[in-house]
Amino acid sequence: MKRAHLFISGRVQGVFFRSNTRKKALELGLGGWVRNLNDGRVEAVFEGEESAIEKVIDWCHQGPTHASVDDVEVHWEEFRDEFKTFSIRY
Repeated sequence: MKRAHLFISGRVQGVFFRSNTRKKALELGLGGWVRNLNDGRVEAVFEGEESAIEKVIDWCHQGPTHASVDDVEVHWEEFRDEFKTFSIRY
């Protein structure tokens, strides 16, 4: 089990990035959260199987239909088992 902390930049706010990230994470059985940052980026934490996290990271490079992702910064961390589901933080 792994944990990844992501910072996604580009046109990633106002394009349903958070809701689509939550949907994808739940499909893959991942726990964690996603939120918008004041600087225009999206921040997300994923916990679960490494292969599932790698799939959601690949998806984050593309994002939903109207997104334009410039960069995905990934920080691998120790698994903490702190999430029961995946949520959107405000």
